[in-house]
Amino acid sequence: MNTTMNARVLEVGSDFLLVCDCSMGQKVLVQTPQAQCFCVGERICIEYNGAMTRSIPPQITAICIWRGSCC
Repeated sequence: MNTTMNARVLEVGSDFLLVCDCSMGQKVLVQTPQAQCFCVGERICIEYNGAMTRSIPPQITAICIWRGSCC
């Protein structure tokens, strides 16, 4: 079952986004080839498979990302 994260973009890389998970308040590194489509400060929703590494910061691989609120 997939999970959706509501987040704010903190940093944009060539193939990753560093985001702040709005519900947990923690930074998460999101692996995605679509990273360059987003800007720092944007609110986004990230769909992923629910698996998150225990690294610092934790990492996930996005299945789908869209702008706006997940609610």
